[in-house]
Amino acid sequence: MPDKKAIKNKIKSRKERMACNKPTRSSRDDKKFMVKACQGGKEKLVHFGDPNMKIKKNIASRRKSFRARHKCSTAKDKMSARYWSCKKW
Repeated sequence: MPDKKAIKNKIKSRKERMACNKPTRSSRDDKKFMVKACQGGKEKLVHFGDPNMKIKKNIASRRKSFRARHKCSTAKDKMSARYWSCKKW
């Protein structure tokens, strides 16, 4: 089993190669998307989205309910998963 330091270095090098603020599919099993969020000189790897749910944003009533439930009109911080989920919807 690889040690924690090796895993941490692998993640760090992958994060450095990613473009800022461009969501991509996540390789992790517990989340659907990931993004390297960059804001104010800070960087953070943000994972979001349920891999077991279908995104049906083309249905207006579902989109409206999602955006109301997550208060998407107030999501301004790029360092949060909520911001990126709302942006996808």
